[in-house]
Amino acid sequence: MKTIGLIGGMSFESTAEYYRMINEEINNRLGGLHSAECILYSVDFEIIERCQSEGRWGDAADILKRAALLLEQAGADFILICTNTMHKVSEYIQKEINIPVLHIADATAQVIKEEGIKTAGLLGTKYTMEQDFYKGRIKDSGINIIVPDEADRELINTIIFEELCRGEIKTESKEQYCSVIRRLADRGAEGIILGCTEIGLLIDQSDSALPLFDTTEIHAHEAVNYALANEEI
Repeated sequence: MKTIGLIGGMSFESTAEYYRMINEEINNRLGGLHSAECILYSVDFEIIERCQSEGRWGDAADILKRAALLLEQAGADFILICTNTMHKVSEYIQKEINIPVLHIADATAQVIKEEGIKTAGLLGTKYTMEQDFYKGRIKDSGINIIVPDEADRELINTIIFEELCRGEIKTESKEQYCSVIRRLADRGAEGIILGCTEIGLLIDQSDSALPLFDTTEIHAHEAVNYALANEEI
């Protein structure tokens, strides 16, 4: 089994989900008392979020680069950045280390393609929904991406940072997200990407008539695939 390096803390709520999902999937596949071999470096999200909001992506990248280097030195065989938004700097981090960074958008695009979906709605932070580093990568896989209108993008972003990242789960917010999903469906979305690792804490497949693609779960399962590649199971 390869050792998984996790860069977490963005937020700690979703990082806990990564840890749970990875270990559950390892145990599902290997049985017994098996769990994942992994190393976690958890950053201070307050500092990262401040860099994001002030446009200091280079400073945020340096923090994650240091985490990646320490994980590599500690024996990680590959890296997961446990958040969608900070994949904005994934290529920079990849250039600074000698082990692979498994990109969350690549794993997500592959699952969407396997489902035969051509157009997907994207929910996430305003950076993920509005900038091209994430949706452009999925578009390169042949999938059309549509995002909510400006008011809905602001709503989605506010709920992420002011509620979900703090572990607050509100029925009203769930209903608002479901309304956004219905509006995306009316515009032609065939499925919905939960493109923020906290969104799966709020909504699941039972809340939507469209297929939901939980990027946290997809990324975690791809990590297990990579960790167990060429292993006798």
